[in-house]
Formats: sequence, C-alpha cells, structure tokens
Amino acid sequence: MQLPEPSTAEGRTALDALLTDPAKALAAFDFDGTLAPIVDDPRTSAPQPGIVELLAGLAERLGTIAVITGRPAATAIDLGGLDRVPGITVLGHYGAERWMNGRVAAADPPPGVAVVRAELPGLIDSLGAPEGTWIEDKGRSLAVHTRRTAEPDAALELLAPHLAALAERAGLRVEPGRMVIELRPAGVDKGAALSALVAERAAGSVLYAGDDLGDLPAFDAVARLRSDGIPGLTVCAASGEAARVAEAADLTVPGPAGLAGFLEVLTRALARP
Repeated sequence: MQLPEPSTAEGRTALDALLTDPAKALAAFDFDGTLAPIVDDPRTSAPQPGIVELLAGLAERLGTIAVITGRPAATAIDLGGLDRVPGITVLGHYGAERWMNGRVAAADPPPGVAVVRAELPGLIDSLGAPEGTWIEDKGRSLAVHTRRTAEPDAALELLAPHLAALAERAGLRVEPGRMVIELRPAGVDKGAALSALVAERAAGSVLYAGDDLGDLPAFDAVARLRSDGIPGLTVCAASGEAARVAEAADLTVPGPAGLAGFLEVLTRALARP
C-alpha cells in the first residue's frame, strides 16, 4: 500500500515536511471516532486493534505524539492503554488537563459544572427525553447522548435549545457532536490545546487527525499555523456522520481502521533510508 496523497497542496507540503524532518514533527489525534471506533456506550470504548502499537512505533521517529480529547485524560489513558506509547502527551477535557509521565495536571473546574450536574437529570426528565437518552459525567463537563434512542437526531433536536439555555445560565458552552451534546467550560478547545503544544515543542510540522465537529477548531488551528510558516496536515477519520469534518480535511481515511492503515504506511515510509 502506497502512502495516500493529500487532496490539497498545503497538505502535501506538510506531509513532505514530516517525512523530511520527522524529529521536529508533532502528530496529534482525537480519541473517540479517530483512534477508537464509536460505540453505543463510551465506557466500553477501545482503540482500533493495532493502532496503539503503531503510535508507539511512530513515537520512536516523530518528535511528539499527542492525544487531544474531550474525555478526562486519565480515562483516555485507561481505555486506550495509551501509556504504552513512549513519551505520549494526553490533553484531556479539550486541553484543560494534561497527562504526561503518569501524572495528570489540571486546574479546578468552574462552578458552573456543579450547577449543570445538579440540574441536568431533572431537566432531561421534565422534557420527556426518549428512552435511551443518558448523561455522561466527565468530571469537568457533562454530555447528553442520544445514540441509543430510536431516533437520535430527533432526540437531539428536542433537547438542544434547553441544554443551551442551561449552559448559558451556568456560564458554560455547548459542544455538539455525533448524537451527543456536551456542556463544558468556555475558553478551552482542541485548537487552543494544539496551538499551545506546537509552540511548546517548537514543532516544525504538525499533523492532526479527528472525526467530529469538536475537531474543527484543531483544523482551524492548523490553518493558522500554516499562515505562520509551520506546515500542517489535517486528516479526517470519516464516518459519514460529520460531513463537515471530511470536507475540511486535507486527507480523508475510512474511520479508525483507515487511520491505522495510514499510520502503518507512514511508519514504513519513515523507516526507509
């Protein structure tokens, strides 16, 4: 299998830069839907078979390997076994937490999270949310999932304005996703997290792979980095559920399995003399 070619000139330039000087490259990945297939219950999520081993191999060749996720950093580590990747940095809660070398560093969540935690169950009940709707408490944010309902999109449409009103009253923001709406603190997103890490590591090129609407700020950050002279490549692990992400990407692969295939051929290309 040959290394796939990005559809944009900017993406091709970035891939060439990564291959030419891998020690200065930074590769960052979303977790759910990108490294791990989407499942009905996020608590049972697991990485695409073989993909963590591929990340470990890339960590020997690239300057930085990172995961940027909306989950708590420790949760992503535990579910994914990501501590098997040498030197990996995991930025959880969209960058509000950092796991590195076995430790998590994070500031206290804003008080609005406790407000939402107290009021959200009653709100969901009062709205007559359909069977299968459930709340995921992530510690620093809360998410309402509808994937298990009979009509997930209709359930989201019912809940969305009320969740937005609760988030506004609590001083939080809403983050829509694939059959989920998350209520989380403002001022943090994957774009800000990615930009800060690129600056910290003085990266000479950057690759970011994601699959959902929450990854678009990271794609935007890659575009800004390009304007500052840092080549950047965006990769979408496409599912058909978030067409905007695929349209915005330089390279599209079929879900986590496709990303694993891309990483495998990338590792081979980096190993050539």
